[in-house]
Amino acid sequence: MFRSDNSKLRIAMLGHKRIPSREGGIEIVVTELAVRMADKGHFVTCYNRKGHHVSGSEFDAKQLKEYNGVRLKSVFTVDKRGISAMTASVSAAVCAAFGKYDAVHFHAEGPCAMMWLPKLFGKKCIATVHGLDHKRAKWGKFALKYILFGEKCAVKFADDIIVLSKNVQDYFKREYNRETVFIPNGIERSVGIEADLINKNYGLIKDSYILYLGRIVPEKGITYLIDAFKQTNTDKRLVIAGGSSDTDEFEREVREMAKGDERIIFTGFVEGKLLEELYSNAYVYVLPSDLEGMPMSLLEAMSYGNCCLTSNIAECVEVVEDKGVSFEKGNVKDLKEKIQYLCDYPEKVYEYKNQSAEFICNKYNWDDIVHKTLELYGVNEKTNEDPVGQ
Repeated sequence: MFRSDNSKLRIAMLGHKRIPSREGGIEIVVTELAVRMADKGHFVTCYNRKGHHVSGSEFDAKQLKEYNGVRLKSVFTVDKRGISAMTASVSAAVCAAFGKYDAVHFHAEGPCAMMWLPKLFGKKCIATVHGLDHKRAKWGKFALKYILFGEKCAVKFADDIIVLSKNVQDYFKREYNRETVFIPNGIERSVGIEADLINKNYGLIKDSYILYLGRIVPEKGITYLIDAFKQTNTDKRLVIAGGSSDTDEFEREVREMAKGDERIIFTGFVEGKLLEELYSNAYVYVLPSDLEGMPMSLLEAMSYGNCCLTSNIAECVEVVEDKGVSFEKGNVKDLKEKIQYLCDYPEKVYEYKNQSAEFICNKYNWDDIVHKTLELYGVNEKTNEDPVGQ
């Protein structure tokens, strides 16, 4: 096996859309891991998809060959709904198999369908299951079967499987009797900024709105949120920030559902200063999901010192513990009551705000997470030795 020296590895990552990007939580995680590993002296290559940004070509960025010490390679992709992810991950797996890598890190279940190939060439293969993707509503029959096949390949071929929640860890033990490694996502303390662009663009000021920020896809529970909010007696606005993800028809359905309530604002996909302002000035951040892996948007919202309202799925409750508010998943009446309560009792909102950032940043630390991941690759950072031999 090729090695640069005893402790510095050549690492390939695939399964994400592209980095640097905020097209989804996976892209944020891959960026954080790759950049931090490169900063430690490892040689990291990330295989990016070609094609347009998932929220529209207007968000396309220049294709880079390097980002903060990470080498970027764009791979062959058929840029069509339902097959772009598959074709990109197949292309990336072929490149990783024939490349001089010590470790190949697959992100998400579907891409793991090709894990057998780099494994055949003697590579150490790690899988991160960011969520049980086969449970997402947006997939067609072929895509669903492919994702389930990827899950089974991860179980069979991965040297280690990383999961982001205890719930998913229990799933793999129950369904496959397969042990997994719990390594959550990380977060850093964020510094809030004043409402400027959001005031100019949408008339929003601090604490004047409830924020949902994420992809507009069925499993995020946005229909519950709109239904509940329309029944809430408040002058707060509801800001739905995010783009679709191969779900344009669902986005049109959601926008139609919101018609008639002028308090509801759709911003589309947001990034940069606009994103920071939305997080910084929200009264409450809400995540009503039916399904999550480990929601990066929730970690980010708490890092800005937000009061967070989430569904009571394990993946959200494990994150917020008692530092946020939860409602029964899918229960519009309960969600409406919780929104109304938070609108009526601002002192409770500020109580949660005052403790959320310190809590979340102490709980999830990127440096610890990178260290644990590198140990799975075979790097012993404490002794600067390679425990798996030369």
